[in-house]
Amino acid sequence: MFLNWPDYMDPDILVEFEQRTGITVKQSYFDSDTSRDELLLETEGKGFDVALINGASLRILAKRGWLEPLDESAIPNLKHVDPRWRTAFEKAEDFGVPYFWGTVGIVYRQDLVPFKVSSWMDLLRPIEELRGKISMIGDSADMIGAALKALGYSLNSTNEDQMNEAEALLQAQAPAVNTYRYLSLNEDSALLTGEVVMSMMYNGDTRMLQEYSNNIAFLLPEEGGNIWTDYLSVLSASPRKADAKRFIDFLNEPEIAARLAQYVYYATPNRAAEALLPAEFKSDPVIYPSGKALENSEAYSRLPPRAQKNRAAIFSRIVH
Repeated sequence: MFLNWPDYMDPDILVEFEQRTGITVKQSYFDSDTSRDELLLETEGKGFDVALINGASLRILAKRGWLEPLDESAIPNLKHVDPRWRTAFEKAEDFGVPYFWGTVGIVYRQDLVPFKVSSWMDLLRPIEELRGKISMIGDSADMIGAALKALGYSLNSTNEDQMNEAEALLQAQAPAVNTYRYLSLNEDSALLTGEVVMSMMYNGDTRMLQEYSNNIAFLLPEEGGNIWTDYLSVLSASPRKADAKRFIDFLNEPEIAARLAQYVYYATPNRAAEALLPAEFKSDPVIYPSGKALENSEAYSRLPPRAQKNRAAIFSRIVH
């Protein structure tokens, strides 16, 4: 069982893996990092073989004893993975294989938003006519991080005054928010129906929506955002660890990893796969952002327990 985000795996690649090995991969889905952690907490990590873990959560889940230490000899294709992403987070090198990396920014309908979007404030202090037509990612790190960035602070801030400012900004925005659930990426998406016209979104997901409409645009705001890395981890309670490692190794075959990148529209940490990608994919500014916005972006770092508790309290006061 593979615990994953929806739309984050090419089904044809799973078929190919089964044909080649006789191993069937079933998927179970979560819709935020928080809900994934809650699910693992409920089950104590049992019932899954491979899980998709964001970099900032690796250390916490490993400390609980739920993640199997990495066995490099069973995953020889690790040699293709850029060391930069292997060591991007604490404990990543010991417990996870980088899957994709990307950013969090703003997706919007160019035909329905009557101005050029440039800042997080366009989403967090929406004009009256966008009231009820914006959405947020219902995850404390992403939501509070965007508010801190909008105010010119680090998304890892623990400063109480800055946190109060971020909460006030999110509280003022709340009446204008249509949903805190992550938007679907199929033809029924609220962004395509026009129910939502501006939202937080992971960069590559925008490309999926652009398959249905040319009016969908993505922006990494000038203040910067979060640079994330997702990892594949084997769960220590899995009875099929050898199959799980074989699956992760298969996904890192250069040709498979390149196909997968083009399916999900994200930047691959697999250097051999990157060499196989078409030039237009590698020069796509949504998938490979550059410039000031990227320079101003940050990865989430480990926060002290008190700061984590404070953020959880802020989040629960906003998302009832």
